[in-house]
Parts: sequence; structure tokens; C-alpha cells
Amino acid sequence: MKLWRGGRLATLAGDSGWGLIEDGAMLVEGGLLRWVGPTADAPAAEEVVNLHGALVTPGLVDCHTHLVYGGNRANEFEQRLHGASYADIARAGGGIRSTVAATRAASEAELLADATKRAQALIREGVTTVEVKSGYGLDAATEARMLRVARQLTGLDVRTTYLAAHALPPEFSDADAYIAAVCDWLPALHAQGLVDAVDAFCEHIAFSPAQVARVFDAAQQLNLPFKLHAEQLSDQGGAALAASYRALSCDHLEYLSPAGVQAMAQAGTVAVLLPGAFYALKETKLPPVAALREAGVAIAIATDHNPGSSPTLSPLLMLNMACVLFGLTPEEALRGLTVNGARALGLADRGQLVPGQRADFCLWDGAHPRELAACFGHNPLIKRVRGGE
Repeated sequence: MKLWRGGRLATLAGDSGWGLIEDGAMLVEGGLLRWVGPTADAPAAEEVVNLHGALVTPGLVDCHTHLVYGGNRANEFEQRLHGASYADIARAGGGIRSTVAATRAASEAELLADATKRAQALIREGVTTVEVKSGYGLDAATEARMLRVARQLTGLDVRTTYLAAHALPPEFSDADAYIAAVCDWLPALHAQGLVDAVDAFCEHIAFSPAQVARVFDAAQQLNLPFKLHAEQLSDQGGAALAASYRALSCDHLEYLSPAGVQAMAQAGTVAVLLPGAFYALKETKLPPVAALREAGVAIAIATDHNPGSSPTLSPLLMLNMACVLFGLTPEEALRGLTVNGARALGLADRGQLVPGQRADFCLWDGAHPRELAACFGHNPLIKRVRGGE
């Protein structure tokens, strides 16, 4: 047993509030938090670590990333500055399709080397759990290669998501035929232990709700949970569809309707907001944060790291952007990158500093957790602990 004592603990216990313990301690055994409370009441332990007043929060959970891919799309950044929209670039063969070409051309070793660098950047800012999507292969072999690479990332817990329904690849002219292929590839990938959840892009430049429903039906037969890229560029009714399947999360949500909000609330589906993509694409349509709050929908935030629309690798910057751009409070933002990020992945064993949870936590140079959201452009992380180590 190891006792970590003398820190300012932001436990995030319960459904609201910081859960602050000004002079707090945590007893860790077997990778789990066994006791959390005031240092004065701490039990004896074989080993004691003095936190010297450091701020302690749960480890960060980045619940929406595309870490594995080849190439980059900095050229599209310039195109958007000259007036091209995300949809314009996609229709011209750029966007996801350009990354697909680069990813297909990359070896597994090359993809792993690049993804490892990106994962290390997240680790350096306190991420202990990350979700990694496929979706830049769009054929059976490359989708499998991406998922294998994600499984090989070390230093954090990885949850893999099958996102072959991301875009129509160049060798297909019929979206329905491609969706049939996406459904056909899934059982073998699942049998290889490569898939934790299934996602799709429901949008006018991607796939319709009816096509997404076919993918969800295939996942349901394998007892796999669902996520959905929904209502990013237009209201396609994707969130309501996903909620009807009791999806873990719907992500983006700038064009989410009141009906979609209510459907998510009734299903317990988490709203994952992605301020990096909103910022990079210079969007102006804000996600309906007030309506989500009023309906009691849990709000998560994530980096959405990808080569085109959100090339950030800074979860701390996302805390700030979620507050400045979307109007979240600092507490909501931190909950979004911890306990609600975990919920968006179907994980109930992390995200808070309470007994029984995984001993995933971060030590920060700061006096109050609000500082993590208020400041940007520097990294106050002192130490990251995962599973007690």
C-alpha cells in the first residue's frame, strides 16, 4: 500500500462541485484508490509519498481522437484561410480522402512511430486514457492495420473505435454498397479483439441516418457499443438515431436540435463537444450547451486530434477553449475531460478520486483546479500516475 498525502485534491466526487479536500491524501493498493480523505485522518501505509501541496486531479480522459494516420493536411489550413469550406475541400477530393491515401501508403511500423509521438504529447499533458478511431483506411486491410497500431500504443489505456463509415473511399461509387462492406468487415475485426466500439459519420457529406443504422445493427449483433459523429455541419437527425440505440456518445453537435437533446437525455447519451474542430474550421454555430445543461445531458470534451480539422494535441488548451468558445464553466470543462470523458467510453472505473476507482491521477503546479482551464500556452503538469504507478 502507498499513501499519497499533503495535496490539494479535486476529487470531482458526486455529480457537481470540485469535491475539494484542501489537505488531502489517497491510499493506493493494487492499482486502485482504497481510501481518500483529509491527511489528518489518513490510515497507515507501508510507503508514503509527500505531495508538497500539489494540486491533484483525476487523470485526463481524451474520449475522441484519430491518432493513427499517415501524412498531414496543413495545405487545407491554407485553403480554408482563402475561403474554402471543409465541405468544399472534401468534395474536391481533399479532407478525409487525402488522409486515406497517405494512410494506405504507410507501413504499420510508420503508423506506429507517428502515433506514438502523438500519444506521448497527450501523456505529457496528463492523459491516462485515450480513445483512438480507425476510419482513414476505408478498406479491410488498412482499417485492421490502424486498429492494430492503436492497440500497440503504450503508456496509457487505449480504447479502440471502428470508424470505417467515415467517408466513401474512391473505389466505391455506391454508398450503400460501401456500408455493406463496412458491416461485413466488422465481425472479423471484432474476433481479433481490435474493436471496443463502433462509430460513423452521419452528415450530408458522409452517410445518411439509414446507412448509419445498418452499421449500428451490425455492431448490435456483436454486443458492441455505439458512438456517432453527429450534427457537426447540419442537422441530420443523427443524435436522435444514436440515442434510439442508447449510444455511449454523440460528438460535435453544433447543429443539435431540441428533439435531439431530449433523445440524448432520455438515453443517457453523453454529448462530446470538440472545441478544437470548432476553432480550426472557424465555425460560428455553437452547440446548444444551455439546452444540454437543462436536460441533464452529461457533457464531455476531447481533442478530436486529426490531421485536418483539429490537429491539436493539447487537452489543456481544450479546457480553455471549452470555456471561452462554448461557455462551459471550468468545473464543467474538467469534468468533461475526466469523469464525463470516461462515461463517453462506457468506463465507470475512472475520472474521479473516490475509493474503488482506478488510481489514475495528475499532480499539477497550481492552487485551484480552475487554473487548468483559465491558463493556456504552458504545461503545469508535475507528475502523471496511471494505475498507481
